[in-house]
Order: sequence, then C-alpha cells, then structure tokens
Amino acid sequence: MAKINPLEISSLLKEQIKKYEKVTKTEKVGTVVSVGDGIAIVYGLDNAMSGELLQFPNGVFGMAQNLEKNDVGVILLNDTGSIKEGDEVKTTGTILEVPVGIGLLGRVVNPIGQPIDGLGPVVSNKRRPIERKATGVIERQSVNQPMQTGIKVLDALVPIGRGQRELIIGDRQTGKTSIAVDTILNQKGGDVICIYVAIGQKESTVLNVVETLKQHDALSYSIIVSASASEPAPLLFLAPYAGVAMAEEFMFEGKHVLIIYDDLTKHAIAYRELSLLLRRPPGREAFPGDVFYLHSRLLERAAKLSNALGGGSITALPIIETQEGDISAYIPTNVISITDGQIFLQSSLFHAGIRPAINAGLSVSRVGGAAQFKAVKKVSGTLRLDLASYRELEAFTQFGSDLDDQTKAKLDRGSRTVEILKQGLHQTMPFELQAISIFALTNGHLDTIRLKDIRRFEKELHLFIQRDESGKKLIAHIQQTKDLPDKGLLNELIGRFAADFV
Repeated sequence: MAKINPLEISSLLKEQIKKYEKVTKTEKVGTVVSVGDGIAIVYGLDNAMSGELLQFPNGVFGMAQNLEKNDVGVILLNDTGSIKEGDEVKTTGTILEVPVGIGLLGRVVNPIGQPIDGLGPVVSNKRRPIERKATGVIERQSVNQPMQTGIKVLDALVPIGRGQRELIIGDRQTGKTSIAVDTILNQKGGDVICIYVAIGQKESTVLNVVETLKQHDALSYSIIVSASASEPAPLLFLAPYAGVAMAEEFMFEGKHVLIIYDDLTKHAIAYRELSLLLRRPPGREAFPGDVFYLHSRLLERAAKLSNALGGGSITALPIIETQEGDISAYIPTNVISITDGQIFLQSSLFHAGIRPAINAGLSVSRVGGAAQFKAVKKVSGTLRLDLASYRELEAFTQFGSDLDDQTKAKLDRGSRTVEILKQGLHQTMPFELQAISIFALTNGHLDTIRLKDIRRFEKELHLFIQRDESGKKLIAHIQQTKDLPDKGLLNELIGRFAADFV
C-alpha cells in the first residue's frame, strides 16, 4: 500500500487554488407578461435601454420600445408564434445592427439583413446600428453634383442633386415606382450604388423590380431591402432604417448612394399600428405624436459630406401615396416639409397618355438647379413657363374658338413641349441627348413637324447626330465640358437633318 505524503497533497492543493479564477456572469432577466400582434409586454427589465435588442427563447429577438414604470413594451422581430406568457427574456446590451458592405450588392435581404433570395448567406464582416444621429451641418457641404435620372422632364425641370431628398408623390398607379426604378437603371456604368427599400409592397411587386434590375444588368450595383405586406408591422417599421444604415457605410467610404423608400405612407401606417398596440396616445388621424420625428430622423441622414470626410453622399427618393391627389393630408404635408422638393404625379395626366405623368406646376426642386449641368440648364430655362402658360391657355380655349396668332403659337409650342417630354418606360436618356432634344424644341426646329411625328423626329435626330462626324464631335464636346457648343453649329446640324426628314 502506497504511503500518502501530506506535503505533496498540500502543494497540489495550493497549485489548484492559485489557478482558480472567480468568474461571475450576471444576466438581466425579465418575464413575458403578455404577447400578441407582434408585441410582448415584459416585466422585470428595469435597466433595459430604448431600442435595445432583447433575447427571447427559441432564437426570437425583440426591440425595446416602451420603457414604462413596471414593464417594457417590446416589438418582436421574427417567429412570434413560439413566444408565450411566462417565457424568460434577457437583455443583450446592444442596439439592433445590420450587416453592411459590398457583400450585400446584388442581394435581396429582409430588414434584419438576412438574405431572402435563396442565394446563400450574405458575406459581410461589418455591422452598423440601424439608428444613428444624422450628420451635422459642419460635416456637410452644399449639393453641387447632379444625380442624373435619365428622365427628360426631371433632369430639365426638377433636377436632383447628390445628397438631396426629393419626394415622389402621387396617387396609386401613376408611375411612382417606375420613376424610381428608371433612376436606378440610369446609374449603370456610373459610380452610384442603389438601395431600394420596399415597405409593405406585394411580394410580386418586389419580384418585378428585382427582375427588371436583372434584365438591365442593374442588380450588380443594387441592394433590395424588402419588408413585404405579409410581414409583421415591426419589420415594416425597421426596413427604411436598415436601408439607410447600409447606405451610410458606403457614404463614409466616399461613395455615392441613391436610396428609394417605397413607400413612407405604409411605413407611417405600420408605425401607427405598433404605437396603438403599445398603448401610446393617438393624435391626428390616430397617428402617434412623434410620427413627424419618425420620418425626419430617417430623411435627415441623407447628406452630401464635406471633402474632409471623403465627399460621399446619400440621395434619398422617398415615395408617398396620396388619396385623390390630396397633398394636404397629414403624412404628405409632413414629408413635403422635410424634403428639398417634390415630384408630383397626376393621375389625369397619366390617363391622358402623358407619361411620365409629372405636373410641372406643382413639382419643384429646391437645390437641384445648383447641381444641374450647364448644357441642360441653358436649354430648359423657358420650359417651365412654356408649360405653365400652355396649361392655362388650354383651359381657356375650351370656352372659345377665336384665337389670335400669338395665342395659337403659344398653344402650338406648348403641345410640342408636352410631346417631346414624353418618355417610354425604362428608356432613360443621357444628358447630352436630352440637351439636344430640348434645344431643338426651344429654337423652333419642331414648329413645322407634325405632332404625331415628334417622337420619331427626336429618335432619328439622335441617330443622325451619333453617326455624323461633326455630330460625334459635338456630343463629345457636351460630355467633356457639360456645356453646349456654339449655337450656330447645333442649329446647322439640326437644320441639315430637318431638311431631309419626311
């Protein structure tokens, strides 16, 4: 029998005591009191932060919204059916974050950044919180670069600059999403990354947008964030914030981003649903009191950064759906007051075959003129007045037929202006060809062309200039200088084509 040495045992025990580390792990735990409609009321989380991510059983996460005296109102972010009363809830100490970076390009993700396109996991090693204080005044610079939409009536009359927030507003089925998608398509071959945030849209509508972008090779520089109509209200509420967090990552790298929120009316309705379920007091139209702040803190994050910060930008195109063209309703007036202008689409123009159906009188851009190319700016100076006077005269001519020559000439020019500004779906046009088309109109080259031939005249004129030797030089000059060449040269070229046009 082996003899036990007490000294050996004591030295071993001393060794083990030295190695012992006291690790205490504390967890703040609460209990679910009630759950339903994507909302959980949790008791016992006295130290939870506003907007903090909370962990429920079965891998379900929630976000703290209401911090009451006795309990916390939580919006649930995923599979809510598995949560029941009495379940344990833990704080995570983190704010909700989404993956960001180039790994998201070409992907369709939900508002938490999880892929929903069946193409495997998103490759991203960086994350950003979805809520962030907007960039301050000192860190910005004034808008000075154009965001080309490729749509003649917009680039000429309602120009958009990089870093601007331009509202697209109109009734349903007037072409709001089409304008946004065409703007994305026009960025092909450029330096702009596009993010399309679908809020409460039908899944078939989102699929159509994805397919359109695929067909035009535009998905490679785009990210789609989708919270479809079948998703719970919390995801619809988070979608635009997730989209702008992804955009900010690129902006702070000195890149340019175009972000589309389609649409903020459904976003406000989802937030109203959440607020009422959380028992927040309702205000006008049952919206909560902070519904203005809901959109202002989102849209203020669009900016043109100063050169010291890399000069990147986020251009926001929020979409608002109106009822019967009523732009004085609560949510439309809120968003109009936050944005730097609006593009107003009218259903009567749409049904009259004037597409895009943009009402030039009610549409305005408060900063775009400062970021417009000289070539387009020079030729489009009188365009808005021509259109406004044409609409006015058109209304008067319905009452009488005796018109003097000057009025007839104005009406004639107006109808040609409307015709030249029409544009087909997904048929974007570079600014140099836009400038040539509008120059031909404002200098009277279309006055002798029959109304029904104007679109054909424009198409053939562009082909002629692109083939002609002096025309090629002229286009190269406009592209390089962003300005028009000698007027006489342009008049001679268009005159030469018009002489042979049949």
